[in-house]
Amino acid sequence: MSALHGLIHVLARGQALALLLIAGAAFAEDKEPVAIVELGAAGEWGLNSGGSSFGPTAAVEFTPIKNWLEIETGAQTLFSHGQTEWDTDFVFKKPFDLSPTVEFEPGIGPVWIRTVSAGRTTNAIGAEAVADFMFWPTPDRKFGWFLEPSYTYSFGPGREQSFGVSAGLLIPINSGGRQ
Repeated sequence: MSALHGLIHVLARGQALALLLIAGAAFAEDKEPVAIVELGAAGEWGLNSGGSSFGPTAAVEFTPIKNWLEIETGAQTLFSHGQTEWDTDFVFKKPFDLSPTVEFEPGIGPVWIRTVSAGRTTNAIGAEAVADFMFWPTPDRKFGWFLEPSYTYSFGPGREQSFGVSAGLLIPINSGGRQ
């Protein structure tokens, strides 16, 4: 097994373990949702190559330490001319309530990038910085929408850099005991 393949398995297992631990901690907090699901669309523009790609995105966000730490793990598939890219990230964010209906969460974390182009597959590890804006139409936060600009730096061949934007719906998942 290659070192990269082993690292990918470790990251995947780490994400699963973190999700279980964080979900357990979130259940203990009655006022916070157990998780927030983000479903939307994403676009990415290469800063080295100038190319662009677009596709769907999905993520789950947990709050292990209220007002201090949000953890988001997500995936997106991006399509462009003759190329498909799958990105999986694990982002640590600091939440700030700008108002009762607007949150801002800057964050940083690792990203795994798998690209298929012209029959050739490459895998790379990188780093991602995000600025997540969450908009809740009502203070009870039953649903909302997000806008998340990002910058990604790949440590793989070519050291690809990109600017991305994702936007979509926020769906809070509440514990059974919450009314």
